[in-house]
Amino acid sequence: MSNSDRTIEGQLIDESSWFEIGEICEQLHVERTWIVQLVDAGVLEPRGSAPDAWAFPATALIRARTTARLMRDLDVNLAGVALILDLIDERRNLQARLRQLEQLLED
Repeated sequence: MSNSDRTIEGQLIDESSWFEIGEICEQLHVERTWIVQLVDAGVLEPRGSAPDAWAFPATALIRARTTARLMRDLDVNLAGVALILDLIDERRNLQARLRQLEQLLED
């Protein structure tokens, strides 16, 4: 299959949406135990006291998909994924702060 033959699917999700653990599993086609492992490793941060009561922000879908790709494609272990995702988040935060400072300097 050539690159031009690929079909890309997407789903728009409101960033303020929250998903129950079952919905996350369904969206990602993964087992519940894998999501629990992601929470235990600090990759995902649900609200709720137990897996049956967990809810995840929409951004958790992106983090979980990125985790799966890092583990599958680069053979990164879960601790490594958690570190990589934290560094990505920190970089985004720093970029946002830099943009704010640049805007202040322009004014």
